[in-house]
Amino acid sequence: MSSARPSHQRADTSDFRLLWWADAADGVGSQASGTVLPLLLLGLGHSPGTVGLIAGVSTAVGLLLGPLVALPADRGARKPVMVGSASVAALAMGCVALALATGRAPLGLILAAVLVERLATACFEAAARGTVALICPGPEQPRAVARLTAAGQGALIAGPVLGGALYQAARALPFLADALSYVVSAVCVSAMRADLTAPAPRRRGEGPLREGAAGLRLVRSSALLRLVLVWGTVVNGVVVALYYGAVFTLQREGHAGAVLGAVLAVSGAAGLAGALAAPRVARRWGAARVVTTVTWLLVPLAAALAAVTDAWAYGLLFGLVCLLMPLASVVLQARALQATAPALQARTGAVLATATTGAAALAPVLAGALADRLSPAAPAVCCGVLLVLLAAHGSRRPVRGTLTARASG
Repeated sequence: MSSARPSHQRADTSDFRLLWWADAADGVGSQASGTVLPLLLLGLGHSPGTVGLIAGVSTAVGLLLGPLVALPADRGARKPVMVGSASVAALAMGCVALALATGRAPLGLILAAVLVERLATACFEAAARGTVALICPGPEQPRAVARLTAAGQGALIAGPVLGGALYQAARALPFLADALSYVVSAVCVSAMRADLTAPAPRRRGEGPLREGAAGLRLVRSSALLRLVLVWGTVVNGVVVALYYGAVFTLQREGHAGAVLGAVLAVSGAAGLAGALAAPRVARRWGAARVVTTVTWLLVPLAAALAAVTDAWAYGLLFGLVCLLMPLASVVLQARALQATAPALQARTGAVLATATTGAAALAPVLAGALADRLSPAAPAVCCGVLLVLLAAHGSRRPVRGTLTARASG
């Protein structure tokens, strides 16, 4: 159970608004620059292999660093790490913008800046975990998680549009916008009145490695957190694989990039609606029923995606997938938040994020291999099988009981 100090149990709406704006600005800026980065590298004459390598390395760096930063964040350095990381990321993206504006943007500089930005973002995200538990009392946390999730979904819609428009005007502008978004994040976090610390007594003789692994031990020992880990890993990987499966199929059918952009926009809007509706749906139907029902409903949608080739059908089906997923994911995130003491939030969140992000990173590779070796429908078929197994696991009485217990406690 959460062990926040009494002062943290009184909701501070101004602090949450600042956290929301920091998260939203970061998301929009990152999407704006991330969308056009491949276009920039290709336009500078670099190969698709180089573009893919940079994307893969930056993702891997973030996965490796997040758990390491979680320990000092949990020890009480949450706010300094967040402010410092956002400032470093702003400087990195500012350097890219300046280099492009002056016409001097060698690959080495871009690669270094992207890696620094990815490192800084990983630090920010690791330190930010648990902030909701420190500024919102338990009953308000599901709604807070839903609003932050909605901000992320909104960034998926607004960021690429903003990045594309700015890139058309000047190549440096999306990266300048990203730099400014990090400045906004740093200012918002600095303005928060809460100290964001949740110190825990440190056991004598416990080294940094064992202390850093406390989050992993908690996940292993908690049936609820194991469910969150398994569900998040499978479903995040499935959604990414389904999207890339749609890309492969639509490309084979001769649809242009505008169609893919429309599918992505529809899915982002559907995800935003799902995130906003999640708290009300959970209150009405209960956490266990929502998670189980959503997982089973994803199965026929994955099967349908394996059978259709029409672009409008793909947009509708994938939009329904993205509408349903947040209904369950917001519930599970809120339960995980309530079941973890604030002094372990960053380390526990790092374990969960590493698993889900790793699955999302591997999904395009596996989807591409299945589409090449079997058929463009193969990724959706395999996703359907995985969802059946996940739904069957989540329907077991002991698994449902973990959510029911948290809902009542």
